[in-house]
Amino acid sequence: MASQILAAAAGRTTTAARRQAVSLTEAAASRIRQLLEQRQRSYLKLRVKARGCNGLSYTLNYADDKGKFDELVEDKGVEILIDPKALMHVIGTKMDFADDKLRSEFIFINPNSKGQCGCGESFMTTGSAGATKHSSS
Repeated sequence: MASQILAAAAGRTTTAARRQAVSLTEAAASRIRQLLEQRQRSYLKLRVKARGCNGLSYTLNYADDKGKFDELVEDKGVEILIDPKALMHVIGTKMDFADDKLRSEFIFINPNSKGQCGCGESFMTTGSAGATKHSSS
């Protein structure tokens, strides 16, 4: 009896839908689609670099191929890749795009962010405390 219950529970966990690491707003998806079409590239790749006054900074680059350990996110008709080293820092992040008279930029609404510099260019997560100490440039 117990083995049947465990087997049923195991079946439910393997078939449960996995939540995406990053979600996109319509504005972000539209801008990514436009950029990929302009450059005739397959993906936009999200990375996190150790830099800035708060330790980490987002970077976006074009990519033609998915790396072995890259996380593929498909949302609103576009595909982005997430570098495996960035994954723990961006899980649950919503990516938006703002375009007005003062700025044209992607905005990251990151629930893992524990601090941000005044200019908004860098951020810190609980797991990035070590990166902050090593990136005093």
